[in-house]
Amino acid sequence: MSRADYRPYIPKPEESWIAGRTPKEHMTARMKSERAQNLFATWAALYAKPFTGITTDGHVIPDLFTVAPEGAPTAKIVEAAGNLLALLSPEKQKSMRFSVDSKQWRNWQNTELHVEDYGLRMDAEPQAIKDAAMNVVRASLSAQGYEKARNVMKLNAFLGDLVGGPEVLSEWAYTFCLFGEPSTEEPWGWHLFGHHLTLNCFLIGTQMVLTPWFFGAEPKYCDQGRFNGISLFEDEERLGLALMHSFTSGQQAQAIVAHDMMDGDLPEGRWHFADHLHLGGAYQDNRIVPYEGLTGPQMTAEQTRRLLDLVRAYIAPLPMGPVDAKMAEIERHLADTHFCWIGSTTEEDAFYYRIQNPVVMIEFDHHTGVFLTNDVPRNFHVHTIVRTPNGNDYGIDLLRQHYKNSPHHKPHS
Repeated sequence: MSRADYRPYIPKPEESWIAGRTPKEHMTARMKSERAQNLFATWAALYAKPFTGITTDGHVIPDLFTVAPEGAPTAKIVEAAGNLLALLSPEKQKSMRFSVDSKQWRNWQNTELHVEDYGLRMDAEPQAIKDAAMNVVRASLSAQGYEKARNVMKLNAFLGDLVGGPEVLSEWAYTFCLFGEPSTEEPWGWHLFGHHLTLNCFLIGTQMVLTPWFFGAEPKYCDQGRFNGISLFEDEERLGLALMHSFTSGQQAQAIVAHDMMDGDLPEGRWHFADHLHLGGAYQDNRIVPYEGLTGPQMTAEQTRRLLDLVRAYIAPLPMGPVDAKMAEIERHLADTHFCWIGSTTEEDAFYYRIQNPVVMIEFDHHTGVFLTNDVPRNFHVHTIVRTPNGNDYGIDLLRQHYKNSPHHKPHS
């Protein structure tokens, strides 16, 4: 894939977005701006609303999800969580532990601003606790998924080195929380979030929901220093473009909903300074996202195969059993699957695409600079998001079913 050069956009020291040496100093300075205050106030208002889930019209489609074993490595995850808890004082456990039905699941964001006063903040912990927390993540993901998460964290540190903020943008500037009691049978889970990385892992028996998850990088590759050689999102770019290029001109015309990434023929209000073209970002748990673009039945068998290969590239962070279960779930809704595109269709230029059906929403977006200075989207800054629409982000619909059907949760007569 093309690697646009990020170096012309490294800010001079006096231009750097870094506003303090430590994460807290930087956050305090940045939160004085009206734009940051308005953003977090908007997020707080969204967080205060009861959870519905992402829908196409405000109405959740019922009976899409079923509690069923999937072969998730739950016993190993429980063991890793127990090892982490054994290292934590009661005070630290109190800060990072919540009930499994806590709305705190939804309280994540992907900026570098450390506004949270809860959770296990990794950069403040000794290496043994860092390792133990990441062992929970490692046990929960595929090998490919764990490597991707760690590479996001390492590229965050690379960005910090580039822009003079090694403590603000570091390998460990992430918050870890635990929900419920680790169990091989009862529902529980964890989440990890920070700049360019969010993972929400809900478990019930050997069934897993890992959404919302967010992977990003600015820049998306490292070509010098301690993390030299790391590169992310090549499959997501390559397979997305290959699918788009496999379409006829008529199919492309239907898939493309706008040609400009920021203005031009883009609908008014579609681009947002924090989310850019993403619709499923932080605190967008109840967003109404109508279908757009080309539908599954309008694709040939070969195009459908390419579409599913692209989907698999996104859900690859799931371990073996859950990834097969998720692919089967997605394939059952191929007739309701939509693919839309915004921007260029060339390898060198920026674009956005979305894959959406009743059980998955995937977004890919090239961004303008945040810490780098490019004022138009470039393909060295990437954000990706995966959501489970219709009420099962964070495993909330599975938890609802568990409470409804488990004998020990039913009211006694």
